[in-house]
Amino acid sequence: MKKILVFILCVLSWQAKAQIGLHRDDFQIGVNGGFVMSNVGFTPKVNQKMHNGFIGGLTLKYTSEKYFSTICSILGEINYAQVGWTEDIIDRDRKAVINAETGQPETYSRTLNYVQVPIFAHLAWGREVKGMQFFVNLGPQFGYLLSESTQMNFELSKRNVQARSNQVVAQDTMAVQNKFDYGIALGAGLEYAHPKLGHFLLEARYYYGLGNIYKNSKRDYFAKSNLGNIVIKAAYLFDISRTLSRKQ
Repeated sequence: MKKILVFILCVLSWQAKAQIGLHRDDFQIGVNGGFVMSNVGFTPKVNQKMHNGFIGGLTLKYTSEKYFSTICSILGEINYAQVGWTEDIIDRDRKAVINAETGQPETYSRTLNYVQVPIFAHLAWGREVKGMQFFVNLGPQFGYLLSESTQMNFELSKRNVQARSNQVVAQDTMAVQNKFDYGIALGAGLEYAHPKLGHFLLEARYYYGLGNIYKNSKRDYFAKSNLGNIVIKAAYLFDISRTLSRKQ
């Protein structure tokens, strides 16, 4: 995965310097927002459901050239994202585990609030000035943890661990140890461009974390604890500079 990350950075560097094809000098800026579903790849395994949260922020896109039918751009974002994990607390019969004190099914989730900065090679095919494009985003993503919060309906000292099919509970009392996060993101979507109204983008994206939220030496409990996100988001961009005229 590290070799893939290096390759992507090389592609981005080449794209920024490339002079072949039809030159473009288009710059757009705007906002984005959407829905993020996430979990954490724990080893040892922790049973989980998808954790749901909000993602949104600033989007910038620079288009450098059109090579044959491919419109080549660099797209970057600065986002606030609510990610984390929600535990699926079940017994060996896949029934909810009932807490003896409350009489309710036990629930636990952790929300991690990040600033995330993805930097993508943005490749698109379709109409540039007015009409629809299909695009693919691929590149590295970096994140920094701002805060975290826990939601649970039981006291930690009185949780019903014995009834659980998965008795890994160390993560319930551990704060995130590595605040810096990095990984690779891949997305695909559609963009509608209008010379007066601007650019409307809809995208589905997957992020695979290469770092771990907990330390993973031989002395530590978790060997792996990387983030995974599925994002559905929309964005609106307006032109700052444009190579092609509105009539083209």
